[in-house]
Amino acid sequence: MNTPERIVIVGGGLAGANAVEELRERGYEGSITLIGAEDHLPYERPPLSKGVLLGNDPPESVFVHDEDWYTRHEVELVVGSPATSLDTQARLVRVDEREFGYDKLLLATGSIPRHLAAVDKSGAPAGYLRTLEDSRNLKEHLSGHILVIGAGWIGLEVASAARQAGAEVTVVDPSEVPLEKVMGRELGEVFAGLHRDHGVDLRMGTQLSEISRTDDATHVRLSDGHELWPDLVVVGIGVVPDVALAEAAGLQVDNGVLVDQRLRTSDPAVYAAGDIANHDHPRLGRIRVEHWDVAINQGRHAARAMLGDETPYDAEPYFFTDQYDWGMEYVGHVGADGYDRVVTTGEAAQGLRAYWVKDDVVVAGMHLNDWDAIGTIRKTVGGPLPDGV
Repeated sequence: MNTPERIVIVGGGLAGANAVEELRERGYEGSITLIGAEDHLPYERPPLSKGVLLGNDPPESVFVHDEDWYTRHEVELVVGSPATSLDTQARLVRVDEREFGYDKLLLATGSIPRHLAAVDKSGAPAGYLRTLEDSRNLKEHLSGHILVIGAGWIGLEVASAARQAGAEVTVVDPSEVPLEKVMGRELGEVFAGLHRDHGVDLRMGTQLSEISRTDDATHVRLSDGHELWPDLVVVGIGVVPDVALAEAAGLQVDNGVLVDQRLRTSDPAVYAAGDIANHDHPRLGRIRVEHWDVAINQGRHAARAMLGDETPYDAEPYFFTDQYDWGMEYVGHVGADGYDRVVTTGEAAQGLRAYWVKDDVVVAGMHLNDWDAIGTIRKTVGGPLPDGV
């Protein structure tokens, strides 16, 4: 394979930044252009709902590199405007009136928060958490009574930050327990207990029925008949992959941009990584993962693939969360076939390990507050339960 002379990366997040870094570390000397929609250097998002939102980390800590790094590594940064079109025949990316030609292209456009129309139309003070500006704005309003819609990762991390800032917090979600789709009922109950112990009014099996704004007050009625008057509504009901550019260019799209085992799209000159990549995993089948670790590793893998590496991307998904004084790490993927049982050892406060088992094979594992466990858990996923569990 001929080494590409021009590589363009569309996306200013972790996947894009790590692809750039990997290219230069591998000795690639051709031109690199990185296009980012936001008016920032490429940055990582986990701190937005953790350290930055809590005020423990300064906003500038999110940036992967400073501007001087990109200058020294001869990377052309085009930030502040999204890519407006992609012509795969001519191999051109357009940003407004500017055109950037490529030999290889990486799409890493990330995802967009799902919106709740009733909240948007109500005129109530409301927030979504995806960008650095979102985090900064939300941090300034973590007071009074906050209604969080959604008991997933973002919703629970916002609830944790808000309680630690002294706000009254109500969380609403139609599931029976938090994180039910990810962890199942057993571990979801553990997180429910954590938040209730910290004073969160956790209303599971419930959803928003009505919301209105009058006389500078927001009135909310829930499906269980409960009424409340929050000062701020935070919507955390998940994200959708930002595939508009890929779809308009004619690439194959289905719950993300379809990529093969090497992260190559239906166009052999175009790759995708991170939130938008619906990946043909060698062991797990079709999977799209919206987590920090996958963005890093897929960005780097795509860089190597664009330089001719034929190795499939086969890493197990990994994610983590910090809530109150708890920390958790999770490795693996339960998948559509589900699991037969969850086996746990220990207690959450002192250190808990959990294994999701299907047909006597550990398909996923996690720990709570057991920071020596992650290496063992990584080795266990894909095999039998460890002796003594």
